[in-house]
This record gives sequence, structure tokens and C-alpha cells, in this order.
Amino acid sequence: MKFKRILSVLNGAAAALLLATPAFAAPGDTPDTRYDWNELWHEILVDITVIGVVFGAAAIYMLIRFRAKNADEVGTAKSLTTANAIGWALIPAALFMADDFYLAAKGWTVWEHQRTIPENAMEVKVTGYQWYWEYEYEDGTTTDELKVPVGTPVVLRMTSEDVIHSYGLPYYRLTEDVMPGRVTYIWFNPVEEIKTLVTCREFCGVSHSEMYSDVEAVSPAKFEKWLAEQAKG
Repeated sequence: MKFKRILSVLNGAAAALLLATPAFAAPGDTPDTRYDWNELWHEILVDITVIGVVFGAAAIYMLIRFRAKNADEVGTAKSLTTANAIGWALIPAALFMADDFYLAAKGWTVWEHQRTIPENAMEVKVTGYQWYWEYEYEDGTTTDELKVPVGTPVVLRMTSEDVIHSYGLPYYRLTEDVMPGRVTYIWFNPVEEIKTLVTCREFCGVSHSEMYSDVEAVSPAKFEKWLAEQAKG
């Protein structure tokens, strides 16, 4: 009876944690996939923590409750019927699979958002070299730094002129391979003014560790001013 009460309390705590977990909510009309990936990871952590606590508590209870009182004591557990054995095997498996499918479905939803480019996205062409990145904006301006306006989604069309690179934006939770003879893409939604960085995440030669630079999101006015200055040379 005590064990049932413990399980009831743990189940209530698990339900409270899951209900307290924020659902995906992207600010504005354009999804903020960085926010969505963070929330998905939070839900996974809550999920595995609850499972760990429940099984850990059950294991500790049974170790104490059913411990041998002396070296000669033999357990008196009843044999399981076929129905009991099947039930104890299938029901937990079904519960775990339902939980996994639930999280996988959320992950797929975020991935679909990540691979669907917003119609109002600003396009920037990215070319990888050993060992730097070159950016070409829609007006033809080329720079060695990426600066973008807050509030406008940005799609990066990427290729390489030499070896395989990997374009990594850790702050925006993004990574994509950059290869010669092929154009790949990623997009992100800068929702705040912030300076982050891009790194190459695939070994590309002796100076691979030096292949990083700033990525800065600024106000639209600052961006237009900066772009005009770059165009003038």
C-alpha cells in the first residue's frame, strides 16, 4: 500500500512538471526555431528526469523493503502467469514508446519549421574558403562578416570553393555542411540585437580552429547604414 502511495505521488509530480513545461510559442509570425529547439530540449530533460526519479525511487524502495534479513533467507515471490508476464512486458514498453513518439513528433515539427524558408527572408550567399567565410548580400555587396537586421528572417545559401566545411551557428542552434559543387541552406530569425559567432564544425585543414567570425544582429536602421557603407567601399 505504501508503494502505491509513493507511485501516486511521483505520478502527480510528473504530471505537474509536464503541465508546467511551456509549449512551443514562437514570437511573431515567423517561427523562432532557436526558442523551439530550446523548449524541446527542456521537455526532454524534464522527461528523462521524471523517469529517472520514478525508477530510482522504486529501486531504492524495493531494495529496502525486500532485503534479506539474514544470509539463509529465501524469497517467496509468486510465479507470474503468462498474462502477467505479457502485461508487465508490453504495458511499460507501450508507455515508453508513446512518450518517445510524442517527443519525436515535436522534434519533427520543429525540423519542418527549420527547413521551410519564410517568404520574407533576406537571402545572403555564403562561400567557404580555407579558412574564412565570404558573404554576398542581395545588392551584390560582399563582406567577410555577417551582419543582419533584427526582425527579418535570414536564409544563407552556402557553397565551398575548396574542401568540405560545416557552418555552425551555436547561438541559433544551427549547423549545415558546406560543400564544393553544391548549394546548401539554413535560415534563422534574429529577434534581438546581439553579437554571436559562426565556427567551422568540420576539420578543413591546418587552420581549421581559426575559421570563426562574428555574426551580429542589429536594428534595421543600423543595418541599412552599415550595408550602404560597405557598398561604398
